[in-house]
Amino acid sequence: MDKPPGLVGADRQFPVPQSVPAAMLASNKRPRLESIRPPIPNGPGIHARPLVALLDGRDCAIEMPILKDVATVAFCDAQSTSEIHEKVLNEAVGALMWHTITLTKEDLEKFKALKVIVRIGSGIDNVDVKAAGELGIAVCNVPGYGVEEVADTTMCLILNLYRRTYWLANMVREGKKFTGPEQVREAAQGCARIRDDTLGIVGLGRIGSAVALRAKAFGFNVTFYDPYLSDGIEKSLGITRVYTLQDLLYRSDCVSLHCSLNEHNNHLINDFTIKQMRPGAFLVNTARGALVDENALASALKEGRIRAAALDVHENEPYNPFQGNALAFSSLAQRSLRPLKDAPNLICTPHAAYYSDASSNELREMAASEIRRAIIGRIPEALRNCVNKEYFMSNYSEGGVNGTAPYYVPVHSTTHDSVPSGPPPTSHVGAGIAPPPHLPPNVPVSGRASPQTGPPGPPGPRESTSP
Repeated sequence: MDKPPGLVGADRQFPVPQSVPAAMLASNKRPRLESIRPPIPNGPGIHARPLVALLDGRDCAIEMPILKDVATVAFCDAQSTSEIHEKVLNEAVGALMWHTITLTKEDLEKFKALKVIVRIGSGIDNVDVKAAGELGIAVCNVPGYGVEEVADTTMCLILNLYRRTYWLANMVREGKKFTGPEQVREAAQGCARIRDDTLGIVGLGRIGSAVALRAKAFGFNVTFYDPYLSDGIEKSLGITRVYTLQDLLYRSDCVSLHCSLNEHNNHLINDFTIKQMRPGAFLVNTARGALVDENALASALKEGRIRAAALDVHENEPYNPFQGNALAFSSLAQRSLRPLKDAPNLICTPHAAYYSDASSNELREMAASEIRRAIIGRIPEALRNCVNKEYFMSNYSEGGVNGTAPYYVPVHSTTHDSVPSGPPPTSHVGAGIAPPPHLPPNVPVSGRASPQTGPPGPPGPRESTSP
């Protein structure tokens, strides 16, 4: 039997309601940080310890051994801040969160004492990082976990698309009989040979590199697009580099996405970019769902412009192709809400590419350890993966999360570089083709700082790990 939500200490548990009415949360908003709030007392002789909250989960079995001597841990099992208990909103100094809850500026202002958020995963698109920095809240992620799992899953999906194993297995399960080569030919129509096909990778970070090495072993010619990497990385891996997304799409028989999501690359794969792909190409996405316009993908699959696709991530999660909207009465409205429901040659999995028993434990240990470093050390100096460190500086007042170390003062609120001027770059493949309509000329598809010096090309993607 599951235990009820509560505050979990080293050897005790105090019941806490799982949710409270939204009216209870409508008290004074947290003001902008003009000066550092007093540290949470946690010195000798003080019994109170900092409160750390797991916002959208209830299992703290792995986190407790790491945090029990420095913090009290609360689990909220919430999907929005309106379901988080008032004690957590008022007292939590640290927060752990998966990908099933979103923290906007308004949500962050409800927390009165929060100083650090650790995203249990690598993607941070469900946290308003800019607002957190302005409020003096450090945001961290765990970028190094699950690399092998996501790379292995990506290859599994690619192999299924090429060899149609998923569809053939379903035919056997449904009772289809293969009495001769004609039946096999009919059922396996579309199977392709891998050797000498080109796999195009968008974003050659940890996972993209792992996929490239695996794909080479299967006989793929690997091409990648990531202008933020130094020149020569392609030589060390024995793969081919291109400097525009357009060039990569034109060359690739299969395209695999491994970039993060930000405001500039939403629907990176859309009607315009799909038309730049080779007719009958494959598409795989194990990065972020909103990188792909699902309406455009559904149309391309039905028209055969994309031969088959595999998605582990979706625009709206949890993904359910059969879940309708009671307010959408017309069949047209229903189709727009569930564009992939009737799409052929599509494999969908439930945002699980990152998971294995080993990677899940490793991920949670790394996230809890980051919280522990914040409690016993300095913010952001003690943090290994703080993504908004630019909001803090070395001019700091005394007092960290627990009063034992200094806490840096936020100094500015600008995170995005200005958009460079000049005409958009083109390639020998499609000179004169305009940039996608959702991307103005030279707007980066990544939030990373200025790229390394090298051949010209539009700023490009970054690697992403699910979830």
